[in-house]
Amino acid sequence: MKLLILLYLEDDDACVTRMLSEQGVPVFSRMSVEGIGPGAPGWYGEAAPYASRMILALVEPELAEAVLHAVHHGSGLKDSRHPIHAVKLDVEKATACGLPE
Repeated sequence: MKLLILLYLEDDDACVTRMLSEQGVPVFSRMSVEGIGPGAPGWYGEAAPYASRMILALVEPELAEAVLHAVHHGSGLKDSRHPIHAVKLDVEKATACGLPE
């Protein structure tokens, strides 16, 4: 199994959800997060926090690669200066309550 983490702006939620559906991701968890970054040139201090989203999904290795490929070649973002970021992590072991042993 692989753990996928996707980070993106809230405005791109429909784009990311559609991409996951097109790749066949059966289930995922989505949460709102606050993105923090430096101020732009000419601004004092930090920029206003970004309304961002994070998705977590446990998927088979082949599906993880397909999603990374789709993110890398994706389009349709509201602001191309804020891309979708995707990370694939190895899962050593996973379980859930109520599963047969």
